[in-house]
Amino acid sequence: MTLSSQERDAIVAYRVEKAKETIKEVDGIVSMGYWNNAANRLYYSVYYIVSALMVKNGFRTNTHSGVRNLFTLHFVKTGLVNKESMRLYSHLFDFRLKSDYDDFFDLEEKDILPLIEEAKVFIHEIEQLINEQ
Repeated sequence: MTLSSQERDAIVAYRVEKAKETIKEVDGIVSMGYWNNAANRLYYSVYYIVSALMVKNGFRTNTHSGVRNLFTLHFVKTGLVNKESMRLYSHLFDFRLKSDYDDFFDLEEKDILPLIEEAKVFIHEIEQLINEQ
């Protein structure tokens, strides 16, 4: 299925907004001390913004790994996005998988708090990249 430019723009705008809403959820979750849930929302906030970037550029994938692979190939390896941003994205992906699916894996405040501001910066930077295109 091919998207019209209007449909593509609508999806991109929706996912950008979804990323911003999801990162806001983290503050409430953190205030209650739900560190595994915070990791989940942090990951999804960056996933939504990266998936918006993929749609903006006409890339299609149905998996989280596919989004990560396309992001690496077309944006990190080309220098459009720095490697530190990719490390954050991968780190959040790993935390989300472990905290959602591994038994006896519990994150703590010290694991999550430093990542919140980094995720906010990541979202802002990717949104700027989307707007520049």
